[in-house]
Amino acid sequence: MRLYLINPSNPLVSIVRVRESRWNRYRVWKPLSLMVLAGLTPPEWEISIIDENLGVPDYPSMPLPDLVGITAFTSQANRAYEVAAYFRLLSVPIVMGGIHATMCMNEVMEHVDSVVTGEGEGIWPKVLEDARHGCLKRRYDGGLAEISDIPPARHELLDTGYAFGAIQTTRGCPLNCNFCSVTAFNGVHYRMRSIGDVVQEFRLIREKRVLVVDDNLVGTRPEHIARAKDLFRAMVQAKLKKEWVAQATINFADDEELLALAAKAGCRGIFIGFESTIPKGLRELSKKFNFLNGRDFRASVRRIQQHRILVVSSFIIGLDIDEPGIGKRIAEAASQYGVDHLNALFLTPLPGTRLWDQMKAEGRIVLDKFPEDWKYYTLTFPVARYKHLSLDGIIDEMLSCDLTFYSMPRILRRVWGNLWGRRQPLISLVGNLSYRKNSKLSCKAYAAFKRYLSNRDNCVKKL
Repeated sequence: MRLYLINPSNPLVSIVRVRESRWNRYRVWKPLSLMVLAGLTPPEWEISIIDENLGVPDYPSMPLPDLVGITAFTSQANRAYEVAAYFRLLSVPIVMGGIHATMCMNEVMEHVDSVVTGEGEGIWPKVLEDARHGCLKRRYDGGLAEISDIPPARHELLDTGYAFGAIQTTRGCPLNCNFCSVTAFNGVHYRMRSIGDVVQEFRLIREKRVLVVDDNLVGTRPEHIARAKDLFRAMVQAKLKKEWVAQATINFADDEELLALAAKAGCRGIFIGFESTIPKGLRELSKKFNFLNGRDFRASVRRIQQHRILVVSSFIIGLDIDEPGIGKRIAEAASQYGVDHLNALFLTPLPGTRLWDQMKAEGRIVLDKFPEDWKYYTLTFPVARYKHLSLDGIIDEMLSCDLTFYSMPRILRRVWGNLWGRRQPLISLVGNLSYRKNSKLSCKAYAAFKRYLSNRDNCVKKL
């Protein structure tokens, strides 16, 4: 039996043009969920994992599979349907899972033979057994998987073309922000894998650099922090010789022992969602956790950087409180905090989130011709109607934010600071220049986006 597990191409990757710059490889992540499913697949299946973000293969020249499994984020949905249509014409059954299939199940069912909702690990063996006997059900619900029972991912099936390996140590996030679909998909309960299993899987990863895909690596409660420390101690003891980056909340900076252990275990960068520059914006996003205890963000960032860990910040443009000038204010705040990189995103209502429910009820979702418009739900396009910012206005704010933060004088100051602090100055330089270059590419993408909206509106008027 031959199985293809396919990660459809993501429009976001096409924007940054991976093939034009080898440094953009650092923005392409392995489809870890498919590698995990491969680890749960019985040996009678011959498995191929296909990641279209490294290039779309010549499917007609490939052997015909007995089953195709597809995963997709919302922005990948259109391409997922194209892939499904191709194989269905060849009478190959298609199973689709992942976050979009869970949040938009009825839509997905129109394009595939079977849908897996929720986390697929617990139900995957049953799916394969039914496929082998030609009796696939229309829907399987995986719910929340027992994370302790998940075997190591099949890392050897995708071992070239990537700058980073990938691993997951926890699932779920207790913060429950209104714009984030993590809690809707993985729940608010913070589930932790066995430390021994994590260390064992780290050994299987061939890449020296690893992305820890946890949505919140160290959690928020004392027992979460204690477990993170134990994990880092085990990684140090195992002498893994890996360098890794991860996502965490700003409380990562609160515990010196945690920071020291993380650095010793190989942490070289941390992605932190600051989201807004003021408490009122954080309240709007249901992320009050960030400003508890009168937190000093600049001091927090410096504590992290003192352990030679780079800090990548994320901010959101388009909140109801955001007015003209917000782009530059975010850039100035990020510079004041002293972060090494700034990743600004448009407020995007993703299916399954409370933000989606709110904006849909208020009639503020502008790009609503589905499934065609899903390709713009990358967080890098303004897909909604914003309270104080027009379409042109919010795009101008994003450009102002990027051009201010990634001006050459500021880049040079940051790189000098990294050189002085021995925090990977070369990676800092390349990363900053890559962001600067890609912000210029975004101008072309925004122009094409506005043309698309204009043409669509003209078509509607003619009708």
